[in-house]
Amino acid sequence: MGDVTPAQPVKLFCGIIAVDEAAIARACGELEALYGRIDRESEIIPFAFTDYYREEMGDRLLRKFASFEALIDPGRIAAIKIRAQAIEEQLAKRRDGAPRRRVNLDPGYVAPEKLVLATTKNFAHRIYLGQGVYAEITLNFRKNGCVFLPWTYPDYRSEAYTRFFLAIRRLLLNQLDNRRKGNHGTRDGKNQRVSVRNRLASRSGCA
Repeated sequence: MGDVTPAQPVKLFCGIIAVDEAAIARACGELEALYGRIDRESEIIPFAFTDYYREEMGDRLLRKFASFEALIDPGRIAAIKIRAQAIEEQLAKRRDGAPRRRVNLDPGYVAPEKLVLATTKNFAHRIYLGQGVYAEITLNFRKNGCVFLPWTYPDYRSEAYTRFFLAIRRLLLNQLDNRRKGNHGTRDGKNQRVSVRNRLASRSGCA
């Protein structure tokens, strides 16, 4: 029988799709107020991979990712998704008596071995978390690269996105190593500490 142990902390990030840079800045401000300092931001990327949001948000949408310095328990991701939806409603602009969404927020987290997105939409490969929220493993990581899955979104396969995700994975691995050193001290020597990187280095490559 396996022992029940606490989950390893993970790195929270949020994908932002917005109508303009001002809406991105407001969304980042709301998220920082809730989850602490943003430690990594992607460049702003034109979002042209799908017209899914066109009717509700218009054309010429922008995409940005941001990650947060404080690590989280992965069990929080459902509640974070619910709160993200509340921020979307808060930032919506009224038009003809109805709200027009100005931002779309997609929170998720990076673990050493995978990237997980939170979604309100069920599908065969998604696991129900509660509160109407499901989890999807969108990418796997192998050493210094990533492995795409059959359902990985086309934009999540792009070089601009994967470059950002690999960067925040490196931040996560450094944070976990630093925590391990802090927990165990330095008196046992480097040779007795097994780093997260070494334990994940048995496989490599992108697919």
